[in-house]
Amino acid sequence: AMAYLTAICEIGPRQSGSPGMLKQQKMLADHFTSLKGKVSMQRFAVRHPVDGSRVEMANMIVEWHPERRERILICAHYDTRPYPDQDRDNPKGRFIGANDGASGPALFSELGKYMPGLQSRYGVDFVLFDGEEFVFDQQDKYFLGSEFFAREYKTNPPAHRYVYGVLVDMIADAELHLYFEKNSMRWRDTRPLTRDIWKTANRLGVREFVPRVRHEVRDDHLALHDIAGIPTCDIIDFDYPRPGRVNYWHTRQDTPDKCSALSLAKVGWVLLEWLKQQK
Repeated sequence: AMAYLTAICEIGPRQSGSPGMLKQQKMLADHFTSLKGKVSMQRFAVRHPVDGSRVEMANMIVEWHPERRERILICAHYDTRPYPDQDRDNPKGRFIGANDGASGPALFSELGKYMPGLQSRYGVDFVLFDGEEFVFDQQDKYFLGSEFFAREYKTNPPAHRYVYGVLVDMIADAELHLYFEKNSMRWRDTRPLTRDIWKTANRLGVREFVPRVRHEVRDDHLALHDIAGIPTCDIIDFDYPRPGRVNYWHTRQDTPDKCSALSLAKVGWVLLEWLKQQK
């Protein structure tokens, strides 16, 4: 997974509608297709919040065992923020987004190798959301891709049904600490799902999954739960690297050297073992 993260970051910035995003989409689509995943692009367009131009976006959906009508949604965003706006020295500089942007698709690129052989009553869909943070000003709208996906699922119901959703975000931090996210525990339909994943981590001895509530995070899981009605938890390390120290989040310092192959492996192991339990 770390090798995929590095390869994605070598593309450079990957904000929505950019040449970097298009290159990433081709790389990922070719990869998942080679693993026998069924890849489709859910296309939509938005107005650029600065100049009003049309920006083409696309959520990438990768179906494993598409014949199974009950499915589990595993998702992340794959766009990068336009600028490292939290960078004290150069908030309009070049943003690579190794942890916040590349970690999800990198993990899925490795996890996909295990999906064809998954023995479960459930199918699995990987969904990579575009436009999670196509944000040039704090007043701009977040979560464009997940909201579009959720509305489509609600208004044009597919033949399948999602029984659970799991969102991963910023899961490559070299100092990984994954606490319960507040909404994931507050929602009554999502709380058992969240506890089950953390129990799986505990059984495996993965101590980075800490069974205590810490942050309340606005993220793509809100639209999936509130609009689409899918019980969805958020696996996120919001302290990057940790409270009280230098912050890499939304800065030029969010680069592969701040990330860890072991962190990615641990999250992937927990997710895979949890998926195997879903009989």
